[in-house]
Amino acid sequence: MSKPVPLTGLVMSGLIVVLFVADLAAGFPFGRTAWLLDVAFIVCGLIVAYLSWSILDPGTKGGRRPAKPGGLR
Repeated sequence: MSKPVPLTGLVMSGLIVVLFVADLAAGFPFGRTAWLLDVAFIVCGLIVAYLSWSILDPGTKGGRRPAKPGGLR
């Protein structure tokens, strides 16, 4: 997979997490209408950030560790 796609996911999930943490803490963008939705969006943003980071990790390919040479096939 090309690098811009997971980088875009990582940046967008970071923006979502920052936006909803600010709403939960200070009620700034949305006026803290539903704290449960704020928490749900924060958790979902963190999940997307983790998935994007795992795709970018150079030691893995698609989230899996490479097979050892000479192992079972």
